[in-house]
Amino acid sequence: MEKNEITVSIDRQHETLAIDGGRPVRTEPLPLEFPGVHHMGQQETEAALRVLRSRSLFRFYGLDLQEEVSSFESEFARWLGVSHAVAVTSGTGALSVALSAIGVGPGQEVIIPAYMWVSVAAAVVNRGAIPVLVDINETFCLDPNAVERCITPRTAGIILVHMSGVPGDVKAVQRIANQHKVFLLEDCAQCNGGSVDGQKVGTFGDIATFSFQMNKNMTSGEGGCIVTNNLRLYRRAIACHDLGYVRDEEGRLAFSDPAYCLWGEGYRLDELRAALLRMQLKKLPAIIEAMRRSKYRIRRALEMLPGVRLRRIVDPQGDTGCFLITIYRDRQTAERVNLALRAEGIVTYPQGVSNVLMTEWGLHLYYNIPSLVQKTSLDGRGFPWKLAENAGLEREYAKGICPVADSLFERSIILAIPSCLTEHDESDIVQAFEKVLRAYSL
Repeated sequence: MEKNEITVSIDRQHETLAIDGGRPVRTEPLPLEFPGVHHMGQQETEAALRVLRSRSLFRFYGLDLQEEVSSFESEFARWLGVSHAVAVTSGTGALSVALSAIGVGPGQEVIIPAYMWVSVAAAVVNRGAIPVLVDINETFCLDPNAVERCITPRTAGIILVHMSGVPGDVKAVQRIANQHKVFLLEDCAQCNGGSVDGQKVGTFGDIATFSFQMNKNMTSGEGGCIVTNNLRLYRRAIACHDLGYVRDEEGRLAFSDPAYCLWGEGYRLDELRAALLRMQLKKLPAIIEAMRRSKYRIRRALEMLPGVRLRRIVDPQGDTGCFLITIYRDRQTAERVNLALRAEGIVTYPQGVSNVLMTEWGLHLYYNIPSLVQKTSLDGRGFPWKLAENAGLEREYAKGICPVADSLFERSIILAIPSCLTEHDESDIVQAFEKVLRAYSL
């Protein structure tokens, strides 16, 4: 038995389930998700105070400019192994700026996965392009075979979302993008620090986006970043995230190059959040290691249990560990197991959403996004769906479009793995799974 392997009490195997009146495995809720927050401390406090004392919160000028944003961009690019980074105010803003930098617009289709966050679809729609839903496989990321089938002459690019902490099959998708000469945008919001064969996610495609929102592996509450090795895309992203123009070394707007006289979106990151992110970046390896250690102690134990399958991981060494997805034979089984696990105390505090059926995972599921399903428009005139440039690009988004995803969502349970789980917490999770699965003879 490996060091730190979880052993399960034989006595618990024969106890009455808590859902049937028995004693629950635990009575204290599990910690909330928030990976980066659990590692916040004095370093973040001192960094924030340093910026506040400088009274210079704007990145381009101030009374005593600390250069926090530019320093973070350099450090984050170096951490990933890319040439350029542009820090922005959110992951949603990062997606919008990235697509603007690429030049996405009306008359184009952009492939997006059935499992994503609503911001992915929104970024495409807000550029006037048409999102094309493509199915997933048991990685819970884009199925490369499905991507290949959905490429058309109007396809401008692919957004590969590395979902729930685990990289997708990015090398296969990258080959397809290169073959068809379309762009590849990696959305790494939920997989910061993940890798495939030792290469970090965000470095395979033409451009990539990250989020530093509260739930992410490192956080400043809100924040995001765009990264690329392409100088032209970088300069366009610089212009688009600001006022539409690049800046000189003194931070003044520059108008001399017509190629970078664009339209800005006002997503500049401030010095205060950048200072926090610099501290969080230093802690990111330890945060990921804590989640991976917990997740794989639990996974190894679950592999020995009947009636449950685990999400396929392209490269286990590159898994950031922040979520565990278990898969069952049918919807009814998943529902029974989930209710029984929750009765055993495998829940978080009231504000937390964890250990839920994936059908309850809100705006991560394509058919749970009303604005997408109903093809809502801000202008009331059908933008972008009814634009002349988009004629012939009619798409539907209701449940049933992606049958593999639909089946996986109905049969799967998702459990957050906080970065502060104790060995006792991990053992309770495993004991609850074993108790439930054996009681149901799965």
